[in-house]
Amino acid sequence: MSPEFLWYIPNTVEPGHRGDDTTTGWGSIEFSTDLARTAEEHGWGGALLGTGWGRPDTFTVATALAARTTTFKPLIAVRPGYWQPAHFATAAATLDQLSRGRVLINIVSGLDNLAAYGDTRSDPAQRYARTQEFLRLVRRLWTEEDVTYTGEHFQVERSTVTPRPYATDARAHPTLYFGGASEAAERVSAAEADVQLFWGEPLDGIAERIDRLKALSEQVGRRHKPLEFGLRITTLVRDTTEEAWQAAEERTATMAEAGARELTWTGNRRTAVGQRRLLDLTARGEVLDTCLYTTPGRFGGGGAGTTWLVGSPTDVATALHKYRKLGITHFVLSDTPYRQETIRVGDQLLPRLRGGG
Repeated sequence: MSPEFLWYIPNTVEPGHRGDDTTTGWGSIEFSTDLARTAEEHGWGGALLGTGWGRPDTFTVATALAARTTTFKPLIAVRPGYWQPAHFATAAATLDQLSRGRVLINIVSGLDNLAAYGDTRSDPAQRYARTQEFLRLVRRLWTEEDVTYTGEHFQVERSTVTPRPYATDARAHPTLYFGGASEAAERVSAAEADVQLFWGEPLDGIAERIDRLKALSEQVGRRHKPLEFGLRITTLVRDTTEEAWQAAEERTATMAEAGARELTWTGNRRTAVGQRRLLDLTARGEVLDTCLYTTPGRFGGGGAGTTWLVGSPTDVATALHKYRKLGITHFVLSDTPYRQETIRVGDQLLPRLRGGG
């Protein structure tokens, strides 16, 4: 299987995301289009578009970017609390047809500003149960006609999605990515996701989770093709190892001095299982495996910015090859400033990842 290499487009109104110092045009369609076209031109298959209340609507941005690019695949982050399954299935299938099969979907179940958009599912067990129903029903709506379903969270009667997703020999519908490290989240992935996304844990932690998810897939009676695995992580790449570590230390020093006020991840930092796993890594050391840097998590780095792979193109490529040997086939990478690093990492790292060097 050929690996998928995706970048990240910040999709925020306010500039300064993860320390990017760009201000001109930030949040405009011209800015996001430039990032998407730059990714397309420098070897990336597409990019993850973040979601959250108070940010531009991810699906709308993805539609605009698909219309302004040729091969770029938007990985559209969506929340079941925002959408009804039939509405979402129709919207995604329509965009998939219009873009000739370029839609990828990342299902997000983590907490957001629930009250602002009228969601009432704050209990994690309820949210994950709803997500599993959502995924199951969306798959059926994409692949079956005259669907009737009555569940705890969703119902449809004699529902047929038109148009259907853009089907090829390689895929019947958009790939469904999902993340989460709790037991409930992993059971959802094992049963209904196409790709389980991990954040930047050490190799032993990823290997343990892959083994567990494979076993869970059998336990829950998975009905789909085998679950695939992906890595979402920051990659700080410079021409030499020494330059990369100098840049990493300078950046974390800036984060520490600023109190990480503008860099702090705003997600569910204290209680999300996956986030706690990353923050706890600092107790094992500043650098794990060969070049996994844990210090950013001490100074406000969160989510995919909690740990970084730091080094020369060869250093980081070697580290990512080790993840690939564990079974990772989807890579969602990023660093800031976004446009500059889209080019640098695309030109210097991707050839080594695709060529094995």
